[in-house]
Amino acid sequence: MAERGRPRSFDRQAALERAMEVFWERGYQAASMTDLTEAMGINSPSLYAAFGSKEALYREAVEHFAETESDDILAPLRNAPTAREAIEGYLVASARTFTRPGRPPGCMVVLSAVNAVGVGEETGRILREMRAGSVTMIEERLQRAVDEGELPASLERHAVASYYVTVQQGMSIQARDGAPRTMLETIAQGAMAAWEGLTQPRAAA
Repeated sequence: MAERGRPRSFDRQAALERAMEVFWERGYQAASMTDLTEAMGINSPSLYAAFGSKEALYREAVEHFAETESDDILAPLRNAPTAREAIEGYLVASARTFTRPGRPPGCMVVLSAVNAVGVGEETGRILREMRAGSVTMIEERLQRAVDEGELPASLERHAVASYYVTVQQGMSIQARDGAPRTMLETIAQGAMAAWEGLTQPRAAA
């Protein structure tokens, strides 16, 4: 027998997708149970039965976002032939993805830094690790470029990676504030203008 209050045709993944959009648009604290249950098409007991709690639902929604919404942004880091093209592709893809019609603006994971007020310590740790994952991915791409002789061994990989992730995270905030794709692309190109200075060989101390 179906649980009371849960539609017979309950689709957990579809409900999670709708919850993700509510949290993405409104943030954790501002997303009320009414907002969530109405979007998901279930009542509160069914939400708790399926997901455990509002916070557990939020964690799962963020994980779902990372699994389904990040490929376009991260693909250049995996596929571009040079490190410069990889970073530029990452930023340009971010500009495009952050301003897609039909989706909330910005990146849900980035915005969780300010929109996840009220979550517990464990959820906060998970979110920080997810945001830090972008730095790690760029560092790994830069290390590959060093290994292949494209970039100097003296490259400060963590500093360069952190710079470009900081730019990308700022683009997410700008998108949430209404910046159009063209403005974000201009920001991306401005950041790439710093590439030569950031990656030139460093003199030995």
